[in-house]
Amino acid sequence: MTIPTISRLLFLHAALSALHAADAPIKVGHYASLTGKEAAFGVATRKGIMLAVEEINTQGGVLGRPLQYLVEDIQSKPGESATAVKKLISRDKVVAVFGANASANSLEAAPICQNAKVPMMAISSTNPRVTEVGDYIFRICFIDPFQGAVLAKFSRDSLHARRVALLTAVNSPYSVGLSEVMRHDFKARGGEIVADQKYSEGDKDFRAQLTAIRSAKPDVIAATGFYTEAALICIQARSLGLDIPIIGGDGWEAPQLVELGGKAVEGTYYSTYFSAENDATEVRAFVQRYKTRWNGETPEAVSALGYDAMYLIAAAMKQSGTTEGPRLRDAIAAMKNFPGVTGRTTIDEKRNSAKAAVMIAVKDGRAKFHEAVTP
Repeated sequence: MTIPTISRLLFLHAALSALHAADAPIKVGHYASLTGKEAAFGVATRKGIMLAVEEINTQGGVLGRPLQYLVEDIQSKPGESATAVKKLISRDKVVAVFGANASANSLEAAPICQNAKVPMMAISSTNPRVTEVGDYIFRICFIDPFQGAVLAKFSRDSLHARRVALLTAVNSPYSVGLSEVMRHDFKARGGEIVADQKYSEGDKDFRAQLTAIRSAKPDVIAATGFYTEAALICIQARSLGLDIPIIGGDGWEAPQLVELGGKAVEGTYYSTYFSAENDATEVRAFVQRYKTRWNGETPEAVSALGYDAMYLIAAAMKQSGTTEGPRLRDAIAAMKNFPGVTGRTTIDEKRNSAKAAVMIAVKDGRAKFHEAVTP
């Protein structure tokens, strides 16, 4: 075989490879708790992202190519997030990663995405440290300082509380951060933190902490962990005669809160990013499409965040004209006033999203829109 023949074959191979790459799906990855105690968050987020991917592909995909959505189950276990993201980046060659719901999981995975120069969009990880990992790490939700201020203002202004008791999961960066902000902000509003009790995620018995809280005579209890413990806290608080309002953050947002807590969670409140009862035209349309796709299910807040996150990443790909890491990162960072079902998203200089919050009330066994709060 002559050298010119070899050159022509190499050129043909390169041309065919480029043509294949131009037609190949754009792979995006997601690591989430699809099983285990935090599965409600991961499953609901996955459904929102999947709906967005299906809609985008029906509309012709991105840059003339379909999207391929790959998800790894981290099983609600510490350490699994890093393993999952290494697989998505090294084996599957994804161009963007959707982060976890819990801040602890996103903090595990973010350094890997940062080092690989693959943009990561956290879904509902509200701890400020998540995006501080590096300039490739973003989030589609608000952060704990904002949410903590929302809870403090709601307690003071809407519930007219003067005395608040905090109940914090000490091994959860999310819970610790939320309690810290609420502690500071509630005091700044003239209130008093009369009890500051701790527990660990996975605990089942909170009666000792709740007995101490009862002695402090608070007007409101703020339990800043996740729905699994929150439901038990409410049950045990009611059994001890604590009939005062109990509030929490977006970590409460799951159907299992009511399933596990039953009547004990009636009259509780939590902050979140989205309400399916919002009358906005785009929200009503999204809720209907979601129900049609998922057998009548109503979207959770994390479903809406996942949906918006996928559309925002797709928009950044279109604006940058590429899926190449640094240019895609720049396009995400420059996103301003992006319209979505959770409101308009502007990525700030710290790669966080500024969003309004809503307070949800549990009433008649359902999570219902109560009011919007901007601290």
